[in-house]
Amino acid sequence: MTSAVVLAGGGSRRLRGSFKPLIDLCGCPMITYVLKAVSDLASEVVVVVSSEEQAEAIRSSGALDGVGAEVVLDLDIGPKCPLLGLVSGLRALRGDRAFVLACDTPLISKRVLSFLGEILSYMNAVVPRWPNGFIEPLQAIYRTGEAIRAGEEILRSGGPLDLGSFLRALGRVRYVSTRILEELDPGLNTFLNVNTPADLRRAEAVLRARGACKGR
Repeated sequence: MTSAVVLAGGGSRRLRGSFKPLIDLCGCPMITYVLKAVSDLASEVVVVVSSEEQAEAIRSSGALDGVGAEVVLDLDIGPKCPLLGLVSGLRALRGDRAFVLACDTPLISKRVLSFLGEILSYMNAVVPRWPNGFIEPLQAIYRTGEAIRAGEEILRSGGPLDLGSFLRALGRVRYVSTRILEELDPGLNTFLNVNTPADLRRAEAVLRARGACKGR
């Protein structure tokens, strides 16, 4: 069974401190685009936030309409960070494999995600990697149980909590070149993280070109 975790617990200082998942993008909360993309590929979807206030904001926003996603809070097993969100989300799942995604990648490609899922095979994870070595651990697929064990080990260790350390602890990670993924998503808009007003304008331009802007 394939599941999905969408990390949505952060704010955005570069977007006027807004709660990122609910920033308006073409008439919809930004997280809506991620949820719609992954809901076609996963039997269950969990959205992870860091407070009850964030959870209520998402539940009341309409972003979950038609998706059937569950909102869960970060567990109290470590400091707030993406790794804590990843482990908290995975712990809420029933599936034995899961996509892990960020809420601020609204142009996410279903073709890319499908390909990552297809090549997981016996590995613990499939993670995109750029030619310069930069990795995309929040647009990847993981073996749920193995990722929970490795993540909790890192959280308990008192050492660095970065996702690179997590992947090293996880082991059996297949890295896929973005040059291959570009054949599925020309321009690699799937990896656009909306962190600034300029990023937001770029995402809106792409969505408008696709005819995906509500009422525009």
